[in-house]
Order: sequence, then C-alpha cells, then structure tokens
Amino acid sequence: MRKSLPNRIVAYVGVAAVSLTIASLAIAQAPTPPPAPIMPPLLPVTHSVDLMTQDGITAFGTQWKISDVKIVEVPAIKDAMPKYKTTYSIEPKAGAKGFDDSQWEVIDAKDLAARRTGGHVSFMWYRANFTMPAKLGSFDLSMPSVAVLNVLVDDYAEVWVNGDVPRKAGYPAPATIQGHNIPNRVVLGTAVKAGDKFEVAVFGINGPISVAPANTVWFRQARMEFYR
Repeated sequence: MRKSLPNRIVAYVGVAAVSLTIASLAIAQAPTPPPAPIMPPLLPVTHSVDLMTQDGITAFGTQWKISDVKIVEVPAIKDAMPKYKTTYSIEPKAGAKGFDDSQWEVIDAKDLAARRTGGHVSFMWYRANFTMPAKLGSFDLSMPSVAVLNVLVDDYAEVWVNGDVPRKAGYPAPATIQGHNIPNRVVLGTAVKAGDKFEVAVFGINGPISVAPANTVWFRQARMEFYR
C-alpha cells in the first residue's frame, strides 16, 4: 500500500493538471466582452467639424462608403427550440474591424443626406476610416482631446468603432445604439491626438421596425466634436 501511494499522488496531480488546462482553454476561448460605453461630455464643444461637407471629411483623410443590406435566411442557433429550423441574419456584417469595403460605392459627403433604401424593413451601412490630423484650422491636435462622433440617422443607428459597439447589458449605451431620430454621440477616445486612427461603421435602420414605415435611411447630421 505504501508503495502505491506515490503513484496515486502522481495520478491526482495529473488529473488536476488536465482539469486546470481545460479550464484555462475555456477561459482563453471565451469571447472578449464589448468595451464599456463612455458618457460623452456635456460641456460646450471646443471645436467641431461638419462631416457632411467635402472639406470636413477631407481633413481626416477619408471618404464615406456605403452598402445596401440584405436580410438572409440562415440555420437556427444550436440551442433553439426544435420547431425553429431557420432564422434570419444580415449581409454584409460590416462592423468588423478591417472589413474589406474596397468594392463599396464611394459617395460625396453631402450625399449622406440622400434618401436611400426602398423603405419598410430596410437597413444601410456607412463606413469611413478617420485619421486625426495635426491641426483642424486653428485647433491643435498635438494636445490630447476628447473626440466625439455625433451622427443623427433617420430613423435609428448603431455605431461601430474599431470593430466594436461599446455596450453593457442593463446600462445605457451612450449613443452607440440610439433612436428614434436621436443623436448618436459616440466617444472615440478621451485622449485623442494627431495620428490616431478610427474605423467607423454606421448601421442605419428604418423604423420603427414593427410598423415598417414607407420611409428611407439618411443622415440628418454628422460631426466630429472635440472637447478640452
């Protein structure tokens, strides 16, 4: 019996090591939670740039691109009730960081106001990659600032920044998910400076979806705001 004790200890240690490895893998494979939302400032704006003008969008070295959205039938999720064999999703899913929009239509900044989609249950993607310049007129970005993207989409919008929609269940998501005809004031960063880059994707939604109005998707406003 005494001779078998070390073997038992080795076996116990081995089981514990395997369990720890499995637990570690489970933790490693868990999806990364979305970033927590940040409340935008209520102070007066220090400097603002109109992103619905060509001068405004050119200042950030970017351009607006758009894509229609299709509703597609897909298999139901793994744990769905047996009666649900299929469900619905959208294409493309263009909020992801590094999404390839190279083949998308490029539009003039002023054409954010164009009425798009065929109405009823309809959606639209808008994308742009912003690089913060050294100066915006007399406003110097060598000093860090709070940068807020302020867009108002008719009727609703979800705003993705660098591949994420900042949110937290049970809490207000300050403007990353917003509607009906309410500005989305999304904090891009609290210490933004020249050279910083932001990949923005705006998912425009016609609504309310439950009554599917014969309206279209369009921008009422789009601004980049800075606070100090």
